[in-house]
Amino acid sequence: NTSLLGILQHPDGTVLKQLQPPPRGPREQEFYNKVYDSDCCDSILLELREYLPKYFGVWSPPTAPNDTYLKLEDVTRKFNKPCIMDVKIGQKSYDPYASAEKIQQQVSKYPLMEEIGFLVLGMRVYHVSSDSYETQNQHYGRSLTKETVKDGISKFFHNGYCLRKDAIAASIQKVEKILEWFEGQKQLNFYASSLLFVYEGSCQSTTVRLSDVTLAEKRGVPKGLLSGGDILEYNNNIHVINSTENGKIEASVSKGLSKFYALHKKAYSKRHHGQLSLKVENLEQDNVWKSSTCITQEHLNGNVIPQLEKVFCHMPTEIKESANVEVRMIDFAHVFPSNTKDEGYIYGLKNLITVLQNILDN
Repeated sequence: NTSLLGILQHPDGTVLKQLQPPPRGPREQEFYNKVYDSDCCDSILLELREYLPKYFGVWSPPTAPNDTYLKLEDVTRKFNKPCIMDVKIGQKSYDPYASAEKIQQQVSKYPLMEEIGFLVLGMRVYHVSSDSYETQNQHYGRSLTKETVKDGISKFFHNGYCLRKDAIAASIQKVEKILEWFEGQKQLNFYASSLLFVYEGSCQSTTVRLSDVTLAEKRGVPKGLLSGGDILEYNNNIHVINSTENGKIEASVSKGLSKFYALHKKAYSKRHHGQLSLKVENLEQDNVWKSSTCITQEHLNGNVIPQLEKVFCHMPTEIKESANVEVRMIDFAHVFPSNTKDEGYIYGLKNLITVLQNILDN
């Protein structure tokens, strides 16, 4: 099962990245071996592990023992609807040993790299309104200018209903941690390396109280809806926590059973939740919905899960669970030992944080 990025998915929850031809492939393998060496006692490298995918050594298919793959953690695996963005970081995407020709080739790909310090290589965003993904490739990122880069990145955090400010805020915090690491180390310089951003596109495991759970049609009783009104299970998406005395139901919108793997070209059939009509009620004790009273009164008919996501988007950020977000460093074919801070990478990180902060503030 090959993805858009040439990454193979292994059933054990890892991904397999084919080693590039020398010197790039061996250099990346050496980098992972160094950072994940079981005898490693360098605190800087030990901390760096937090910001990388976990590394499980190399693997070769029995049929082609000369093909080598890096076996890495699938950072997207825990997500139901993973939204993914790959951003190359640094002012130079060529390493210190690049030929004049290679430098020219890299600079011409994105002349603004020096000035902006990062380049969006691709993104894949889940739109709750259409229950589908929108994908942008690297031509999209290369078309961004100083003036449009903010809007270009905000597209990644927009799900068709609203801007996911919770995911932006969580992303900023994670990038700041990586920046701190870079500010404190002088042993490695990274060229043409990327940050992988992943956030949850569907609102999973958010608890709501629902009243007026009515049947659109008596004969359309979904499997699992009992005559007593308790929902035991509905399409693997709504699970009851408890049913209170006055008939209110506490339900949680949670991850469906089907595992979804990221970056795969696969069409997903729309799920129908048409049989239930839900009305979201005020949670007075928490005053949770104070910012969106207009929505709380609305009957949410039709496609229940996307409709609920519409509501969750308007919940005050402080009461959302801290957003399910991952930011990991990837792509290490051009990492070199150094005795200086990696100023180009630091410049890119700071600029990216500024752009994210601007999107959040406006």
